Amino acid sequence: MAKGLFPRAFYFQARISFVRVRYLFFTWLTVFVGGWVIYVQYSNYTELCRGHECKNAICDKYRKGIIDGSACSSLCDKDTLYLGRCLSTSPNNQVYTGGWGDLDGVIHCQVGEVLHYELGEEPEPRREATVFDKPTRGTSVEKFREMVFNHLKAKLGEQANLASLVIQILTITDGNKDGHVSLPEARSAWALLQLDDVLLGLLLQDRGHTPRILGFCGDLYVTERVPYGPLYGLNLPWPLEAWVPSGARRSMDQWFTPSWPRKAKISMGLLELVEDVFHGTYGSFLMCDLTADHFGYTDRHDLRLTDLKAIVSEDTFRRTMRALPCDKDGDCVLGTNCRTSCDAARRRCEEEVTQPNLARACRALRDYLLRGAPSALREELERQLYTCMALRGSAGHMDMEHSLILNNLKALLWKQISHTKDSR
Repeated sequence: MAKGLFPRAFYFQARISFVRVRYLFFTWLTVFVGGWVIYVQYSNYTELCRGHECKNAICDKYRKGIIDGSACSSLCDKDTLYLGRCLSTSPNNQVYTGGWGDLDGVIHCQVGEVLHYELGEEPEPRREATVFDKPTRGTSVEKFREMVFNHLKAKLGEQANLASLVIQILTITDGNKDGHVSLPEARSAWALLQLDDVLLGLLLQDRGHTPRILGFCGDLYVTERVPYGPLYGLNLPWPLEAWVPSGARRSMDQWFTPSWPRKAKISMGLLELVEDVFHGTYGSFLMCDLTADHFGYTDRHDLRLTDLKAIVSEDTFRRTMRALPCDKDGDCVLGTNCRTSCDAARRRCEEEVTQPNLARACRALRDYLLRGAPSALREELERQLYTCMALRGSAGHMDMEHSLILNNLKALLWKQISHTKDSR
């Protein structure tokens, strides 16, 4: 009996040892992989999220009297403006949620270029994002007004209302509201005007389509926070994003949307934005990246454009296309949505956009609006959306058709929600 038990006991002990070794191996592997993932995530975070550098650089210049603005004292002296959760997707463009007293905001700051260096070398200092050297000392307010006017003219082209926009900008520049613009305030405003998204925010915020600019200090600025975004769907963490199939992702996007009447109100906001940037107060603009990620909405389901880099003036678009060489139509693209055709003889892109903003907006809204639409409305809504998506040519060459389709679509949606609480 003893001889029979020995091999069995040996086998049992050997199996326990094997299980133990396998357990230790997988434990070690899990710890190693987990540690590596944490290290990579931490490295990415420390590279992307450098708010302390941004604040230190801005406050250093403020205390030296180089810059000033409505947010400087709160950020640097009183600590009533603070940086919260990091939203940055680029190391040079720092974005954070933030609090300013009882206001919820989003803080934007430009940080210098990231310089790489070889192992063993001393790291070079980061380059400044903005040099606050304009206007120079001794510049009069009238000269600064002229600088602002010429800058706007270069960005927007010849527009009848540029003088009133200059007055609006000078009013905002006077951060402490003492009735005159100081040199540090002027330097902050000039740095901000070099940022296209700030300029476009000033152009569009009176219409309520963009988050309001609450304050600034140098090229750091604070906008109001949009509570809900993107337009629909979820922002998944990057490890999950890569593993979710596109079909499943589209279904998930549709699950996490408001009720249909509220979607209709949000969509009305996008159509009104299209209307306002087409022959607007300061010229026409093209929406060159119409994706759901660039829009959000408020508690009242009013649409807000949260990424203004998606919009470009028609004048800028034409200049860009004129200078763009091409061999085929696919070479003539700005952003993801603004396309022109290629002139094969000149090997240069045409200036006129292939489709107007409205057609691209309807394409973005198609799945959003058709899912959950009332059955009595669905067929007509689908017909109008596809008619809209078929628009060709720039809106400037098709004013009547563009306006008719836009008004019909708005009227159809308004008829469905005008009698509900969602319309208010």
